[in-house]
Amino acid sequence: MKTKHLGLASLLLGASALATPALADVNIGLLNGITGGAAAMAPEITKSLQFAVDQINEQGGVLQGEKLVGIMADDGCSPQVAADAATKLVNVSQVIGVVGPLCSGALMAAVNSATIPAGVILISQAATSPEITTLKDNDLVFRTIPSDEYQGQALARTLLDRGTKKVAVSFINNDYGKGIAEAFKKEYEAKGGEIAGYEAHEENKSSYRADLAGLAQGGADTLVLLDYGDTSGLTVLREAIENGFFEKFVGAEGMKTSAPVKAIGADNLTTFMASAPVSTKSEALDIFNKAFAEAGGDINASYVGPSYDAVFLLALAIEKAGGDKSKLSESLRAVSNGEGEPILPGEWKKAKELITAGKAIDYKGASGELNFDANGDVPGSYALFKVAGDDWAVETEMK
Repeated sequence: MKTKHLGLASLLLGASALATPALADVNIGLLNGITGGAAAMAPEITKSLQFAVDQINEQGGVLQGEKLVGIMADDGCSPQVAADAATKLVNVSQVIGVVGPLCSGALMAAVNSATIPAGVILISQAATSPEITTLKDNDLVFRTIPSDEYQGQALARTLLDRGTKKVAVSFINNDYGKGIAEAFKKEYEAKGGEIAGYEAHEENKSSYRADLAGLAQGGADTLVLLDYGDTSGLTVLREAIENGFFEKFVGAEGMKTSAPVKAIGADNLTTFMASAPVSTKSEALDIFNKAFAEAGGDINASYVGPSYDAVFLLALAIEKAGGDKSKLSESLRAVSNGEGEPILPGEWKKAKELITAGKAIDYKGASGELNFDANGDVPGSYALFKVAGDDWAVETEMK
């Protein structure tokens, strides 16, 4: 009888052990512009996002050894597509946080329709509209890329310093285009420059010749084109060159893609430049560049540093908060505020041990110092790029 009871106890114990659930994955959303105006940037951004996830999992994962899972979703650089994708990530995939989207209009739709109402933190690596700064977001929207308020001003000052005193401005009629165009115009005119034409254009029109002809009547030889190089920006640039409406062309980071170079040819773009945020030189950047290149990534591609940083920071916040969604915002600020033991890209194990020991850490990003202000924004540095062969090269730093 005693033997039978012992046997039964052993069976029950074995069944209980088998029934113990495995550690749950920790899901984060990765909203990426796989299609739409930012599509040319997406492949390398995807590599960078996944590279960060892989590094974290290779060094023990998050919390009690759970696997960090990045669930990729296409934001289409479109408000409606992004809203639908974000809603699915929040309600179906049950993500604890989101990285992305790439485009500002997509971000505004995603946060207002899905992430803010659900209390889900979101960190964008590329959405640059100044409108994002003033969102009523319950401290849930952050960026690892600076606002276009600063880039527009820096671009205006740089052009004036280079002797360009008169320009026409054509910008895409969305949150991104309007935000950077307004910042540029205000600074350019305040510093003595003349805006000879200033006009918004709609995306995906078959032709912009009439728009360009009107802008050219102002007599400027330089067109400032604030758009996406994969869609309408490419069409505007091609038609402006083909019809001789302008002699020189200046874009912002949306135009700094491979699409214009491939479609129009480097020989036809000798007077085309584009501004873009750049990472400040640092030990953190050197470490990231070396590791990302060894993993097959292109260190010169747009937004790969800010993308990596966004994932790494979100994971650090999850670790600091103990997986508590309601504490992620304060935890994000705590792991990157200029105080504590420095954590460089790739140092997940070190960070995890320090957090577990209750010690303060300060993440030093591949894209620079990421000390968020009250609005979730970070400072930034910019450069003006020119086409060099099949790629882009820095022409000058911007101030």
